[in-house]
This record gives sequence, C-alpha cells and structure tokens, in this order.
Amino acid sequence: MAISRVLSVNRGEIAARVVHAAQALGIEAVQAVSVADRDSMAARDADRTVVLGPAQSRLSYLDPKLLVHTALATGCDALHPGYGFLSERAALAELCAEHGITFIGPRAETIAALGDKLEAKAIARAAGVPLVPGTDRINDVAMAQAAAEELGYPVLIKASAGGGGRGMFIARSPEDIAAGFDKASNEAREAFGDDTMYMETYVENARHVEVQVFGDGKGHVVHFGERDCSIQRRYQKVFEESPCAAMPDALRSQLHTAATALVASLNYQNAGTVEFLYDVDRQAIYFIEVNARIQVEHPVSEQVTGFDLVQLQFRIAGGEPLLLTQAQIPVRGHAIECRLNAEDPYHDFRPSPGRITHWGPPRGAGVRLDSHCYDGYLVPPFYDSMIGKLIITAATREACVERLAEALDRCEIGGLTTNLPLLRYIARHPDFMHNHLNTRWLEKTGLPAFGAHQE
Repeated sequence: MAISRVLSVNRGEIAARVVHAAQALGIEAVQAVSVADRDSMAARDADRTVVLGPAQSRLSYLDPKLLVHTALATGCDALHPGYGFLSERAALAELCAEHGITFIGPRAETIAALGDKLEAKAIARAAGVPLVPGTDRINDVAMAQAAAEELGYPVLIKASAGGGGRGMFIARSPEDIAAGFDKASNEAREAFGDDTMYMETYVENARHVEVQVFGDGKGHVVHFGERDCSIQRRYQKVFEESPCAAMPDALRSQLHTAATALVASLNYQNAGTVEFLYDVDRQAIYFIEVNARIQVEHPVSEQVTGFDLVQLQFRIAGGEPLLLTQAQIPVRGHAIECRLNAEDPYHDFRPSPGRITHWGPPRGAGVRLDSHCYDGYLVPPFYDSMIGKLIITAATREACVERLAEALDRCEIGGLTTNLPLLRYIARHPDFMHNHLNTRWLEKTGLPAFGAHQE
C-alpha cells in the first residue's frame, strides 16, 4: 500500500529529516509539534503543522492516543515515530494497526519482544548469537550479590526495559551492589514502568559496535555495515563512525552474520540496529540488544553505503519489496559523526537552552550537518540538548579525522554554550587520532584530560 500522507510525531533534527525524506518521495508531510516546537525547522518545512499540546512530553509526544487521533484527524495514512519518545513502544504501533495507519517501523509484536532485554537475549541465544555471560531476572540485593560471586566481579547490572544508561551501574564489590541496586531499580521503575533487573559480566576493554539492518518482514534481511560507537559519556554516545576500523575482517564478517541471523529469525520488518560489545582482549563479540527503530547515528551508515535509510523506511512501510542483495551494498570510505549539544562541558554538561544568535555550520566536501536549527532559533529547555549532528566523510579514517578537526574548528554557534570545545579537543587527541579507544575512554581519559587542559 503506497503512502500518501505521513504524520511525523517527533522533534528536532529527526523530525526535519523525516519531513524532507517524505517530500522527496512525493509524500505529503504533516508535522506534529508541542507548543515549544512551533518554530522548529520541521514545522516550517512540513506541508502542514499541527500542535499536539503543551511543552511537557507526557502531554504531547508521549501520548500514543493523542498521536493516533492526530493522524486520523489530519487524514494521514502513515505515522513515523523517529527515535526516542514512543519509537520503541509497542502500544503506539498497535494503535496504528487498529486504526489502519501504517506504522513506519517494525511490527508491534517485534518491538514488544525486543523491548525486553531478557527476552531479546533469549531470542539471540536461540539464533546462535554469542552473549555476554549473565543472569536472568534478579529480584533483590542478596540475589544480585550471590550472582556476582558466581560470575566474578566486575559486573554490570541493567534494567531489562532500560536504555540510555538509566537503571544501569557497574559493581566491583558486594558493597557496590548494596549501594546501587535499589537506586537503579527505582530509576528503572520511574523511567520505564518496569523494575526488572539482570546482570552481565563487565567487559573492561570493550568497544560498542552495532550493525544497521533492514528486513522485509518475510525473513530477507540485509545490513548496511557496522558502526563503532565507543566514545560515550554515561552510556550516551558522543562520536560514532563507520566502519569499525579496529575490527579484523574475519570478526567483522562474524558480526554481520550474527546480526542478520538474529533479526531474520523474527521476520523483522523495516529498520533496526543490532548492538554488540566487542571484547578487544578476547577478540570476541557479544550481543547486547536490538533497537527496533532508526538510530541517531544512521547518517554514517548512509555516507559509506550511499543509501538514504529514512527513504528506505518509507518504501518498505509502503509495501515495496526489499529487492537489495548484500552484494549491492558495498561499504566505501569512512564516516564519523559527532553530536552537537547545547550544554556546558566545563560545568558537568549543564543544559544551555536559549536563542541562537549566529548559526554558522561548516561547509565543504565531505561535510554534512543534520540539524533543525537556524539563525534566531530558540532552543527550548524541555527536551534533549542535541542541536545537530556533524557528519564527515573521507576515503580513509585518517583523512576523515583530519577533515573532522578542521570542520569543528570552522563551526560557529552564537548565543548558546555548546560542547564544541570538547568535540574539538577529542578530535585532536592522539588516542582518537590513532583509534586507541574503548567505551571507558572518554570518562576515564578524555574528560579528565580535557578538564586538566583548561586549568
């Protein structure tokens, strides 16, 4: 069934991305916004804009019934959830199906199965995908301490319904578990409505590597290469790149095979990302989770494969067959993305909303900026602090890093405090330049060095 009109129910740069992708395909784009986002780029560029409600997310972007009602009221036959908010909530996909609206993403039952990390691990195990040694549900501190003694410290305790680092902590002793378990459990309950916890062995020298996949819903799956997302702060990605230059080709092939086998076993439909830990010391990969949506970092996969992944989402959701073979998706060159945030890296990343008085992104060959900002735009205080994504492409990682550093130096944003100083520092750090990184690098080495550099 071809899509004629879509409701975009997200905000920021992904909303603008969805609007522009729809329009490029001849699909009318309706943008749903909160009161705070009436002047956003997506609202300006959409064919029509409707206000959902107040700035508070729970009264606008996080109300599934309101979103579906808005789609019906505006005559939309499809809904694109973007990422974050309700993009991985089966309830929204179910409501869309009940009202004959095409949900641009995986099926509701797939989202539900993969949204519970313990169930996702069981699916991966059944598909023969390697897992980090760990446990099933843990009910309390005593049970957690006993499990940690059996696994061996350090361990990572995680919320089954979690994401973004919430409800997650590292324990290196029984005392750490006693101090952190109830807090993490409560955080999970408040954030996700589910306090189910489980435990995994903590891999000290790990990279976070993920595979971009697409499925046709009938078992045919292709991938668009892998991304290395190891530079993280509090489990939030800061830099992402493709491919993972540190991974040997034999292991890369194993990674791709594992990712596609897992989602093929589910007859997966539309876009998804299969996330893994790359244990550098053991030269092994371990499954973490599947994100059943488009990811923030999808542009680096677009840059090295030449495919518009958001447009591909529309095509698959609209009923077009996925005719691509894996041989038709070569990975060429290297791409790096960094997230531009309105936050103060000198003061514990305090959010810095406000009016942009000068918007001067870098331009040139191999430079792409995905953003919803412009001169005079008011960055609201109610949401995530990301104001853009700078994506750099070059023939090699070395050339890409050099081009990235130059582009960051040319980037000018006035009126706000941003994380540009930190991004510039990382881009020229020898460890980043020579790819000597892991998931702990930024917090253990990068940030302390950045702080010392400013003293």
